[in-house]
Amino acid sequence: MAGKVKKITVANLIKDNPVFVQILGICSTLAVTNVFTNTLVMTIGLVFVTALSNVTISLMRKWIPSRIRMMVTTLIIAAYVILVDIILKAYMPDVSRELGPYVGLIITNCIIMGRAEAFAMSNKPFLSFVDGITSGLGYSYVLLIIAFFRELMGSGTILGHAVLGDWWVNWSIMVMAPGAFFMLAIFIWIVKGVVFKEAEVQS
Repeated sequence: MAGKVKKITVANLIKDNPVFVQILGICSTLAVTNVFTNTLVMTIGLVFVTALSNVTISLMRKWIPSRIRMMVTTLIIAAYVILVDIILKAYMPDVSRELGPYVGLIITNCIIMGRAEAFAMSNKPFLSFVDGITSGLGYSYVLLIIAFFRELMGSGTILGHAVLGDWWVNWSIMVMAPGAFFMLAIFIWIVKGVVFKEAEVQS
């Protein structure tokens, strides 16, 4: 069991990372990564939904008819997303307003649906939970890194606190959609073009 957990974790965080290897779920990169706080809240919500959706689908997999499998999966994911949306509106109304419809769009995130179909439908609940957590974290840390640099260079702040002094001229492009593409491309280039190649050479 420990070996399986390690294999799943390494795959989802590094080898088969949903963002820089599979290039999935990048719409959120454009939508929420201009502000670090919003990205943090969004990624926590996504990890929650991915993990619990995987567990629920795994528990129900033997009773879900194949002809309505996708509809049931979408309904389960939507239920958890609605729960996240309600919690945000109740306890973090300002963040909820800033995120707007993007919380609801977690339902359409191909990472969640992909893990439900590729893993939860054919594995037991515990391993499905681990897969959901690690795939969500693999997605989250990439977005958080991108958000950190976008907010820092675009606004000179982190978590709303001024970090760079008056000498810094904000890069307006970093808080716009092209800035997200730019940062994502750099991140993928560094990981796949430098880190992965160095690891291959050393091995």
